[in-house]
Amino acid sequence: MEQSHRHEKVTNGALERRIKQVMHGRETQAERTRRLVGKGNAGKAPDIVITATGRSPVIIEAEYMPARDVEADAKERLGYSIRNEQHPIEAVIALRYPDEFAQADNIDKALKETNELEYCAVYPNGGRFPTTGWLKGSVCDLADLIHLVDVPKSAFDKAANDLRESIDSAVSVLQFTSAYHLTDKIFDTLGLAGVIQTKDMDEKERLKHKNTQTRRIVGAIIANALIFHERIADAHQGIPTINQICSHPVYSSKKAALKAWEDILNINYWPIFDTAKEIIGLLPAHKASSILKTLTNAAERIHEDGLLYEHDLTGHVFQDLIIDRKYLAAYYTLPESAALLARLAVAKMKDIDWKDKEAIGQLKIADFACGTGALLSAVYDQIANRYERAGGNPAKLHRLLMEQVLYGFDVLPYAAHLTASILSGKEPATIYDRSRIYTMPYGRQKDGTVEIGSLGFLDKAEQEVLFHTGDPAKQVGSKVEATIPKVEVPNNSLDLVIMNPPFTRPTNHEGDHADVINPAVAAFGASDKDMDEMGKRLNALGKGTCYHGNAGIASAFAAIANKKLKPGGILALVLPLTASAGASWQNLRDLLAKDYTEVEVVSLADAKCYEVAFSADTSMADCLIIARKKSASISSQDSSATRFISLLQRPDNFAAAGETAKQLTAEKTERNSEDGPFGGTDIFCGGIKGEKMGETITATVQQTDPKWNLVRIQDFELIQTAYKLTQSQLWLPRLKEKPLAMTELKNVGKRGLLSRDINGP
Repeated sequence: MEQSHRHEKVTNGALERRIKQVMHGRETQAERTRRLVGKGNAGKAPDIVITATGRSPVIIEAEYMPARDVEADAKERLGYSIRNEQHPIEAVIALRYPDEFAQADNIDKALKETNELEYCAVYPNGGRFPTTGWLKGSVCDLADLIHLVDVPKSAFDKAANDLRESIDSAVSVLQFTSAYHLTDKIFDTLGLAGVIQTKDMDEKERLKHKNTQTRRIVGAIIANALIFHERIADAHQGIPTINQICSHPVYSSKKAALKAWEDILNINYWPIFDTAKEIIGLLPAHKASSILKTLTNAAERIHEDGLLYEHDLTGHVFQDLIIDRKYLAAYYTLPESAALLARLAVAKMKDIDWKDKEAIGQLKIADFACGTGALLSAVYDQIANRYERAGGNPAKLHRLLMEQVLYGFDVLPYAAHLTASILSGKEPATIYDRSRIYTMPYGRQKDGTVEIGSLGFLDKAEQEVLFHTGDPAKQVGSKVEATIPKVEVPNNSLDLVIMNPPFTRPTNHEGDHADVINPAVAAFGASDKDMDEMGKRLNALGKGTCYHGNAGIASAFAAIANKKLKPGGILALVLPLTASAGASWQNLRDLLAKDYTEVEVVSLADAKCYEVAFSADTSMADCLIIARKKSASISSQDSSATRFISLLQRPDNFAAAGETAKQLTAEKTERNSEDGPFGGTDIFCGGIKGEKMGETITATVQQTDPKWNLVRIQDFELIQTAYKLTQSQLWLPRLKEKPLAMTELKNVGKRGLLSRDINGP
């Protein structure tokens, strides 16, 4: 007897139940009438509605294949809003069920096991993701897309602009024209004992620059604390709201803020509030009151908009405010780039049981140059995502991740402050006893020695860390820390090291660097003697590692990562593109060829060269390197094949980053550089009818190879043809292979000198 045809409403109900299983904190409803508000036929029930506090509602419109009308139905929903929801609909998902779902014996089982759902997202501005074709995957993949498209972008953009303007307005009261000593006090509190004096700045310009940057940093840190304070006041009894603090008389509001933040510190959150409390304590009462009032108004507006802290609001604004940026090369890892790197790295952690909370709690993950926390935040999201997709509640991971798993190090106290804020804000209602975010000593110390931040881990497992007040407990996030704050990171102990380290080099041929002894260690007003001693210490510690002075301190951070990773651990780095070919980076390439396997190199092959970096605010080309450190169970034969990935453009949103990572981690046979001129394996977003994102290819890389020649290649036919030439064969696309006599260029001529190496008459 022919099986009956299941109505789509029944399948929609089953999908709604499955989404609820893999997405905590979401309200899901299927086939409910009277949910839509707007013009026209609002009474028609949307197939599925997903809502959550602080998120934009997402509607799913679904049909069985061939689903000719489903995308048009999805677009019709864009003009509506959801009743009783704060944010507007910013995306609707069109979903195509496999036709066999209509006759499946057990639709719940079919939904749990399928990888054949086809879907796309449509937006109010007429956009579509993917631009052509359809994504394909499981309900968990669909849940990932829901999580990425329910960000209330319009509210986020408005809040970011509002916060930036509020900071500028608030700190305008801090005109230090006759009180530069206050600037110096704040600099000391932040660990910045001065600013770089460039040859193009006179004393007046230098002081103006110093004061402008100081005011902005002050405003950003206080705004960050106030925003987080408002979340804590909701979660903890006895903590006054920020509005209650600012309702005090002018000269009392500073005192009220200090008292409230002391009470918060008695709960926890030291990395967030200690810095802000110290700064407020230094400001005159009337100016502190004015700043608090202005920024409180901005924080309340953000809170009223229901924005979740995880959207990196203050992190986005903070990038405009970073001081000493040129010398530290503290370029911001774009959130989309961070998401791509974190997804590729965590995907290699295949031995982890993601449904086992205790197993996850045993992981050790570090960023030795955490900056604004973009990479650690992205890793946090990936771990929480995998735990949630396995059926767990990610909120229950928060304490473990903060106390035991995630380590962040930076020489900038306000960078550690922001990293801790972003990570703590993932679950602000969850109390933890300590955090692993540290400010590292840098430059000349009180005892006369010099420190080089987390680079000191090159020769030791344990390092002392800084703190802002006399109480060492305040630095690491606990009231019960040891009297001398230290952190221990033994060699061969970490499961994942993920970093976008500074790219600065000790050579000083470049522009404003020409008058600096050693730009790699020139931040914080270091004297020539300081820089000389710091440079010598770095050179001594870097001996016998992949560090090379001409490569810069990024190669030193790569050396730390190699020392601290356990066998089988994952390396994930953003490095300058010169790491693929520069002679000074040869030690790193040899290290990867000898001691690592599953090596992947991701670069951008943008034809117009508009996008050459995964970082923000830089025109310096870079690349992503992901690899697994070899263990006893991995033979040397497994290490020679390196995978090169050329993306035609940088992912411009989280959905694109997620789909790129999904395609790159899917198991499939890939072409090799030694094949004929057939090109690499194409990467599509939206299937073969979708948009091409780039190509991948594998190549045999040996220690003796002088460089990686496969980065930033748009069409790997070029590489395959070049390889055949090395075999004395001419084989071009669509032509037959022919023998051809070849020799190396060095047999014909001699390479000349580099221009800057020519000096004197």
